[in-house]
Amino acid sequence: MSIIEDVREAVIAIPAGSVASYGDVGERIGAGPRQVGRAMSLLGDDVPWWRVVHADGTPASCHGGKAPALLNAEGTPMLGGRVDMKRARRSSRR
Repeated sequence: MSIIEDVREAVIAIPAGSVASYGDVGERIGAGPRQVGRAMSLLGDDVPWWRVVHADGTPASCHGGKAPALLNAEGTPMLGGRVDMKRARRSSRR
């Protein structure tokens, strides 16, 4: 599998209402967070990209800034404009 396919599989596995950081996804697939970000930019909109956030809980700013609204719609725990990582983070373990 390619890194793009690995990232796609890892992101699709994140359930609604949960998130993973770029580093969490990287840990899961054996890549760095920047590699994950690059691969994410090559994925289509059929992948729940908004469930991958920065380590501090800041949502992605791509796609016209839609991530916060999509996270809220899924009931993701938030603290102001950031995801509550203690409550929403999905384990990076397979």
